[in-house]
Parts: sequence; C-alpha cells; structure tokens
Amino acid sequence: MRGDRLLSLLLLMQTAKSLTAGELATRLEVSERTILRDMAALSGAGVPVVATRGKNGGWRLLVPYRTNLTGLNTAEAQTLFVPVASKLLADMGLGKAAEAARIKLSASLSEAARQDAERVRERIHIDGGGWFPVVETFPLLPMLQDAVWRQATLQATYERGDGEIVERVIAPLGLVAKGRVWYLVAQTEGDTRSYRVSRIRAATETGMCFERPIGFCLAAFWERSVAEFKINVPRYPVTVRVSARGRGRLRQAGSPLIEIESESEPGSDGWATLTLRFEVNNEAFDYLLRAGKEMEVMEPVALREQIRAFAEGILARYALPSCLA
Repeated sequence: MRGDRLLSLLLLMQTAKSLTAGELATRLEVSERTILRDMAALSGAGVPVVATRGKNGGWRLLVPYRTNLTGLNTAEAQTLFVPVASKLLADMGLGKAAEAARIKLSASLSEAARQDAERVRERIHIDGGGWFPVVETFPLLPMLQDAVWRQATLQATYERGDGEIVERVIAPLGLVAKGRVWYLVAQTEGDTRSYRVSRIRAATETGMCFERPIGFCLAAFWERSVAEFKINVPRYPVTVRVSARGRGRLRQAGSPLIEIESESEPGSDGWATLTLRFEVNNEAFDYLLRAGKEMEVMEPVALREQIRAFAEGILARYALPSCLA
C-alpha cells in the first residue's frame, strides 16, 4: 500500500504547482506525519521534492522532473472505463475525443488490465436520463464552454422563468449538467448565479477577460444552490390515502412530486396515508389523477373538491343518452 501512496504523491505533485502536507494528507487519507515520512522516502530515492515556506508554500517537484508511470491497479483501471454520459460529452463536442482517449488508455494497459476494462464496458451501462427526459436545445453551449475556458466576459440576453427578457454582463465560471439540462454558473454584478443555457437567447464577447475568484469551487457552489432551491421552493402539501396499486401507478409516471413528507403503515385494507409536497396546485391535480380510484385526496379540501368536480364532469360526458337509458 505504501508503494501505491508514494506513486499517488508523485502524480499529485505533477498536476499541482504546490500542495501543503495537510492538503496531501486529506487527499490520501493519512496523517501529516505520514506525508512527511513519505516525502523523506521519495527524497532518499532520488526524487527532487522540496518544501517551501510562506503563504503559498508547500511541497512540490523541481521542474522538469516527471514520471510516466501511472501505476493503475485493476480497480482503478476499471473505474476509468465505466460508461459516462456520452450524450453530455457530445453536447460539449467531446464525444470523439473521449472515445479516442479510452482507446489510447486501453493501449497503455497490460493485457490483463485491458481485459478487465473491456469487461466493465460490456457489463455496465449508465443511463443518466429519466423516463421522460426534458428535451432542450442549446446552440450556444460551445461558445459558452469556450468562454469558460478563456475566462472571457460576455454580454448575454436571457429569458427569465417568467418570460421577461433581460441583458446581463456575465463572467462565466463553469457549466453544470443536471440530467440533460445545462446550466451556466456566472458572476453578475458581484453575485454568482445560475443561468439555464436553453434560455440564453444571445451572447457576444465584450473583448474583456476576468479574474476567476480565488478558491471558487463549482461543485460546492452547485451543491449549496441545490440545497437552497429545495428550501425555498414553493410548498403545496397534500394528504392522501392510497392503495399499493395506486402507488405503483404513480411510480411509473413522470412525476412533479417534490417529496413524500410522511407516510403511515398500510392498514388492514392495504391503504396508507401519505403527506406529499408539490410546488403548486395544478401539478398536484394532474399528478394525482393518474392513480384514479386507487387514491383519495383528504386535504386540502379545495383540491378534493376540484378532483370530485372533474370526475363528475367525466361521468356527465359518458352518460347514456335518455333514449338508451
């Protein structure tokens, strides 16, 4: 295991200008004392590792030292060949490049590792989309991606969720794919926001670049944004009684249901009481109708009456003509 860790230390320092003992310890899940012992071992083996003090100090390799050894074990090689979201790579124009990279990586592996990697591709397929995925077009995605790479400021025309068209000068920090929906994370007037790429109607470069915020982490920002969205999303609670068959029907349908807030144990008749949360009344109405007679809305009373009136309208539509009654 120590040999694997020493190789990991080498590769980490090759990909970063400088890393502190604390950062290395966190990445490799060991103590800082272990990192210091490992650095002494690397130095004793002739690897030019040096430590610098100060605010931006840390451990680094003297340029131009590099190692071409990857030291991939079987499990590590297999993870690199787990199928990724090919459609997302195609959205970014990286589909062919990703396949070429896999071919080159495969060629660099031993025969045994190459066979293990091929078994992964033959036996695992990951479909990241839902049963009824949202289909959007984003012709500006390549341009936005380029602006992210080059840190180029953009003048963007954006359609908000309420249909209002606004103009923004944005500094694009990164792209996030939520299923097949793309979002651009960008700074605007000192604030960091998310923009749905399909709603960006136009974008042109301003001819100016921006400085990326020090320490900005796209994944951490998105995680916070998702948590805040869930907290602030409108709440429309609905209490229902539902049979096991009704629950099965709801699971099969595309769902606007946000979450199940509470659920009782099924009674002797197999029916359980659930408290569901939706954003708005219309979504709850359309969704719950799919369960038919296998579900009964208890609260709110207004929704219960809305569904009853809808059912009465269906009965009236299908009533027999008086001459056939």
